[in-house]
Amino acid sequence: MRTRRFILSALAYLALTFPFAYVWHLVAFRPFYDRIAYFGNGEPIVALGFAAIAAQGLLLAYCFPFFQGGGKPIIEGLRFAAVFGAFLVTTQVVAAAAKHHAPATADWFLMEGLYMTIQFTLVGLAFGLINRPAKKGS
Repeated sequence: MRTRRFILSALAYLALTFPFAYVWHLVAFRPFYDRIAYFGNGEPIVALGFAAIAAQGLLLAYCFPFFQGGGKPIIEGLRFAAVFGAFLVTTQVVAAAAKHHAPATADWFLMEGLYMTIQFTLVGLAFGLINRPAKKGS
């Protein structure tokens, strides 16, 4: 059962995050990211982004059971997502602003903060549902 939940959690992260990230950054808000030179002088390497998200999904799926405490699954999923989402915000949003002066604007923090909030709310809900205790008798 643990293996099944691990695989489903990792796949859920990938299935929720990759399409959302692609559409958010490369379609819906591409003019914003172009304006702040987020992608530098070239196009992003989509395959590398996919690999990074797949690796994140595996790591997060592995860590989630350590955060379960027997409470309500949805609440535990959202709590887990808040902790790891905040960690990833520091490494992906704040650190990017520290390294590249162009994105260090209020708009940058607003856009990426909103993106990460939506992403990790969805992931937290998915992890909570996938990892909820099995019903007795099933």
